[in-house]
Amino acid sequence: MIMKNKYLLDTNIVIYYFNGLILDDAIHTILQHSFNISIITKIEFLSWHKLLEDVELKRRAVAFISFATIYDLDEVVAEQVITNRQQYKIKTPDAIIGATAQVHGFEIVTNNVSDFKNLGLKITSLNLKS
Repeated sequence: MIMKNKYLLDTNIVIYYFNGLILDDAIHTILQHSFNISIITKIEFLSWHKLLEDVELKRRAVAFISFATIYDLDEVVAEQVITNRQQYKIKTPDAIIGATAQVHGFEIVTNNVSDFKNLGLKITSLNLKS
């Protein structure tokens, strides 16, 4: 049994899942018990250009993301982002996601392991369709 609030999903995992590209059955358990994302993941996911072109796809995307617990960029997370960016070469969106995981004690679920490898986080990757 996965504990609630154990995982924070990176944007790539949300996009892969929404597009049916994840083979790993663990994603279903993770989403059922620990569908947590950073506000930056919501922004990145709903900014997907295909959602502008396809009203039904946008409706499905908004409905899907509504099930997530979304962690805002608060002052504590912002301070951790600053520290991470000062110490490591990391893009701001990844620094926000990583700092959210650090501050809230999450394991990060991502297939972009190199983006988070220096942050001292436990990282889970999932198998994708090829």
